[in-house]
Amino acid sequence: MAKQETVLTPEGLKKLTAELDELKSVGRKQVADRIRAAKQFGEIGENSEYEDAKAEQAQIEGRIETLQYILQSAVIVDAPEKDGKIGVGSRVRLQDVTSKEKLEYEIVGALEADPTEHRISNQSPLGEALIGHSRGETVKVETPGGLRSYVILSVGE
Repeated sequence: MAKQETVLTPEGLKKLTAELDELKSVGRKQVADRIRAAKQFGEIGENSEYEDAKAEQAQIEGRIETLQYILQSAVIVDAPEKDGKIGVGSRVRLQDVTSKEKLEYEIVGALEADPTEHRISNQSPLGEALIGHSRGETVKVETPGGLRSYVILSVGE
């Protein structure tokens, strides 16, 4: 089975690396301390504190494994191409053709997407429609509310 690549910006790489380091250095130690303390409460089979700590340990180890896999398969996109075309890392300003509403987004990899922070995935319907287009072009996007058209006002970093 081939590894699936994960697209990350340098900021996303830094964030995931920091989370991994935190889990390895602090998270593991804290849960080990909880397990040690819970063992002192007596019978392990009926000790809910021990069971909770073991469940947390499994969750931390699972997240560490996931982060390691993501980081091993990461493709870091330093900056968008300078050709004026939209790519991962681009900041775009759009205008909805119908409502005339102006929108601004940064195109990022799926793991970094956060619509509340105006960061949309390159795999989202809008992100996918924008990739490869330039300022002045109009793109059409199929949304749950129907077909929408957007004019690209600017493309930057």
